[in-house]
Amino acid sequence: MTVAAPGPVFSPWEIPFSYHGSWFGFSPVVAEKTYAQDVHLVSHQSGMHPILKLIPATAAAITAAPQRLTWNHGEGRIDLAYENVDTVRVRGRGLGLHLLAADPVLTPFSGPYFYQDPVDGSYVFTVYQTGRRYRITVLRGQAEPLGAQVLGAAERGVGLSGAWEVAIEEYETARAPYTATRSFDEVVKAARAEFDAFAAAVAPWRSDRTPAAELAAYVLWSATVRPAGFVTRPAVLMSKHWMDKVWSWDHCFNAIAVAAGLPGLAWDQYHLPFDHQDAAGALPDSITHSEILYNFVKPPIHGWALRHLPPPPVPDDVYRRLERWTAFWLTARRVPGRELPHYQHGNDSGWDNATTFDSERVVETADLAAFLVLQMRELARLATDADACARWNAQADRMRDALLRELWDGERFIARGALSGRTWSSSSLLDLMPIVLGEELPHPVRAALAARIERHLTAFGPATELPDSPHYEDDGYWRGPIWAPSTVLIEDGLRRAGYPDLADEISARFRALCEKSGFAENFDARTGQGLRDRAYTWTAGAYLLLAAAHERRRTRR
Repeated sequence: MTVAAPGPVFSPWEIPFSYHGSWFGFSPVVAEKTYAQDVHLVSHQSGMHPILKLIPATAAAITAAPQRLTWNHGEGRIDLAYENVDTVRVRGRGLGLHLLAADPVLTPFSGPYFYQDPVDGSYVFTVYQTGRRYRITVLRGQAEPLGAQVLGAAERGVGLSGAWEVAIEEYETARAPYTATRSFDEVVKAARAEFDAFAAAVAPWRSDRTPAAELAAYVLWSATVRPAGFVTRPAVLMSKHWMDKVWSWDHCFNAIAVAAGLPGLAWDQYHLPFDHQDAAGALPDSITHSEILYNFVKPPIHGWALRHLPPPPVPDDVYRRLERWTAFWLTARRVPGRELPHYQHGNDSGWDNATTFDSERVVETADLAAFLVLQMRELARLATDADACARWNAQADRMRDALLRELWDGERFIARGALSGRTWSSSSLLDLMPIVLGEELPHPVRAALAARIERHLTAFGPATELPDSPHYEDDGYWRGPIWAPSTVLIEDGLRRAGYPDLADEISARFRALCEKSGFAENFDARTGQGLRDRAYTWTAGAYLLLAAAHERRRTRR
């Protein structure tokens, strides 16, 4: 047997076992915050749907590495590996397995229908929830079918025992009978080689100093799907748990994380939401296989992101798309006669329930203006004629000056109701995000922001709500927990504002947090415990980009 490269080893209870380009994975997570007893094949086409449950004949320990998922019990063992994006091979030696439909109920409009195909003898589930078929082809050993052609409620699937091997495929309506062209060990070796090539591209600097780098690379690699449905390009989903979408600011962090080694994949991430830009120039809130949502937007960090990406292959395309996105904020999101734009809800900011939005929801906030200043600076840089460059820089100057004149009270940034004109302050880290303007801020403003950011800093990084605030909640989403995007934006802004030591400390604490607690959607700021979705790609991407930058600084010393 070929011995694959060591590590990283992980639990599928934390991180789904999947494969670059595939729309399905293997995990006990079958719905939001819902864990089954056994590992399931979970598809993300037409939503998140558990399709098959994999039940070993005897309770077994389960471990995963990028190339293989394994069940072990005594002398018995089951191994599962991806042959390609829609096919896995599963092999058992001395440990049986039941492959059963996750949903036991077939109705005229939902559930699985199961039959044996008379063409090639394979066993097929056709599943309403995804609109796809799942074929089990027996390569070695015998299968005991259950519930073939049965209607209504029934156990459906196959039982495997002794020494056996099968292939499982996800496809649409028909394909040629499956034929194995490689041995199981060759499949494992090839899968490992593909992951190793990805890790080498996105984290060539990894070493014992960056112990979470390979696992972070795996989270990104395995959460990537091939183009299908509304997903127009290879896309890094936020997770192959229940956060199985691309949101229109999350994608920027993943683009930056892979940019140095895989610029093509990075630009695919950047452009994906722009492929669905609406007539007003707005980006959708989120995109997934079978759904595009426009009911909210996300913050315009796309100019900031361009500063961290390689030169675009088609600069004019980036310019036109960014220009329309910026124009949306300057026209549809400004009160007539006002310079500063507004959010219509906390969801537009990405900080859904931040305390900044407790007083009112339709709000002019300092972070939004700061992001647009950076975005207009990038448009000026990308502009191909001097007049456009001067126009964008002048607009950026006006918005920066209005931000400081209207929302800086001498000590802190405040928020203003777009309808009421009333102003207030909060203890949310969101109010400190104008630090992203860095060198564009006056020195007293930079100093005040840096001092306030320090007050948010816990042992694990910057809490999104001041820890001694009465509104702080350990698992309060944007009312306390540590998040990757706020950490990255603040760390970058502090460096450009002239506070590298504080930026270094924030980077170090967040990297240590990921090395301790993995790549959760967010983290308890007091304990460092991972919260919510436990395999979130922008968290993994943030670790990679912060670790890469730290290694670059280290080698320059």
